[in-house]
Amino acid sequence: MPKLNCFASLFTLVGLFLGFSADGSERPNIFWITSEDNNVNWVGCYGNPHAQTPYIDKLASEGFQYMNCFANAPVCAPSRSGWITGVHPVSLGTLPMRSRYSIPHDQVKYYPDYLRKVGYYCSNVRKTDYNIGGRSDDDCWDSTKLEWKKLKQGQPFFQVINVASSHESRAFGGVDNTTHSPEDIQLAKYHPDIPTIRKNYAHYHDAVKRMDAEVGKFLKQLQQHALSENTIVIYNSDHGGVLPRSKRHLFNSGTHCPLIIRIPEKYRACWPAESPGSRIDRLVSFIDMPKTWLSLAGAEVPEVMQGKIFLGKDCEAERPYHVSYRERMDERFDNQRAIRNKRYLYIRNYMPFVPLGQRLNYLWKMEATREWENWHVAGKTNEVTGRWFRPKPSEELYDTWEDPDNVINLIDNSKYMEIANELRQELSRWQKEKRDLGLLPECERAKRAEDLGGTLCELAKNPEAYDLDAYLEASDLALQRDARHLTELRQFLQSEDSGIRYWGVVGLLLLDAKSAEVKKELGKALRDKSHAVQAMAAYGLHNRGETDLARKTLLDLLHQESHATLLVLNIIAWLKEDSAYFHQAIKGTKNQQLKPYVQKMKENLSFYAKN
Repeated sequence: MPKLNCFASLFTLVGLFLGFSADGSERPNIFWITSEDNNVNWVGCYGNPHAQTPYIDKLASEGFQYMNCFANAPVCAPSRSGWITGVHPVSLGTLPMRSRYSIPHDQVKYYPDYLRKVGYYCSNVRKTDYNIGGRSDDDCWDSTKLEWKKLKQGQPFFQVINVASSHESRAFGGVDNTTHSPEDIQLAKYHPDIPTIRKNYAHYHDAVKRMDAEVGKFLKQLQQHALSENTIVIYNSDHGGVLPRSKRHLFNSGTHCPLIIRIPEKYRACWPAESPGSRIDRLVSFIDMPKTWLSLAGAEVPEVMQGKIFLGKDCEAERPYHVSYRERMDERFDNQRAIRNKRYLYIRNYMPFVPLGQRLNYLWKMEATREWENWHVAGKTNEVTGRWFRPKPSEELYDTWEDPDNVINLIDNSKYMEIANELRQELSRWQKEKRDLGLLPECERAKRAEDLGGTLCELAKNPEAYDLDAYLEASDLALQRDARHLTELRQFLQSEDSGIRYWGVVGLLLLDAKSAEVKKELGKALRDKSHAVQAMAAYGLHNRGETDLARKTLLDLLHQESHATLLVLNIIAWLKEDSAYFHQAIKGTKNQQLKPYVQKMKENLSFYAKN
């Protein structure tokens, strides 16, 4: 018997290398094409008559077009962090843009590790951007080149192709002389109808057309190498975008993504419908993809992965909800969570005191962004087109079928109270289940994990060090902006936990600016041991006319090279005053935490000083 087991094991290993699964069936090749930054509105087969995407449209006619696919994060690095691990960035601590916090790599591996283990040749051309420290992004791949000879060698392959022609940067530069007509666009309701914005739409349509041609080129090469009949082809974007108020945002425009999967006849057992060309209504979340790809390949699906398999023989029950999240985007702070079903989208704003449209160095390279801001400053925007530049409500609710641009907030409409309560409760349940790390400011949780000598992921799992239930309760109360909760907010400031004290300060600064009692409590918080609490208290006091006291606190934190330096710089920008008072301290800071974004924020403040 031992010899038979040995031979059986050897046979299995040889079979895996030659491309057969444990049950003897042939394993499919998988060819995954991702484009950058384009939501469904830029792709013809999703309903925009002005979009010129013939190759993607043809792929949809040959495959299965998913109509309800959504990104969990509306920007590349956290989105790809979830892709490579199959674990939500809010659970790992990898949500802030390009933060590169480490994770426990012995517990959370990358999906290509499991594919290679069962004999797949895995190649990625060429974007990684996994937002994770402690392991090289290229370490999990056999190659970072497209090598057709190796793909044809008989070993099953998993090939990723990233097409950058639709990246946000392709919407930069001059917007005149476009091939696409500025008249042939679907203008979002939140954008003012002005020539520069129309031209920028046309400019990006040109970019998407080039992206589509690249997708067509790779599909043709696959066919020329006689691999199409053995290969599952996947096409989708890595999140939404790309005109301002799309990428980086939790609305449809930032998260609703094209997903098309072509499955050869020999693998028809995996078809999600009777025939190719079908539109699939199933709700799919990006976090579902790694598990699904592993399942299609017959590889091990680790328990740590948090998605649902949505295709193939191991298909799981459809998810009822999709959750997405937004936190620091490059140098600017914000914090939101969203949950949706196929129709309704609920958004919780944890920093409602700041607008979505905070000046971001990179986004402001786009002509449409600058012109939109100029239009708003000139007083020409209306209630809808000017909203991006104003502070937010604590909660938002949208009927995405009737209002695809998400401009009609239904949260206070009694007709929608039941769905609002359902989504509100489901979001809180999900946050507890996934151990959402975003209920502490980034600087605070990073310091706490460092003090404990572990990763952020390990911090999240430690209820004594990270009391998520208490933070959720405190934040819910703070965001209600109800003066009747003043006593409880004051009690929050007495807590031993800096996270509770933080939410106490947030709750106070959201209350009536004329309250002397609120001002008194914020003044006490200036002496808090937490630098994040100090900084937010200073912001609240500045809004109540205590300018000198607030300035001094923020200046002291800069001189200390505080771990909260990037937050302090953001607050100085929120103050909307001449930043000359802080000029020398800002110029002199050498803070090493998130250094590239500290530098970007310094450049940002330099802009404010000049204008």
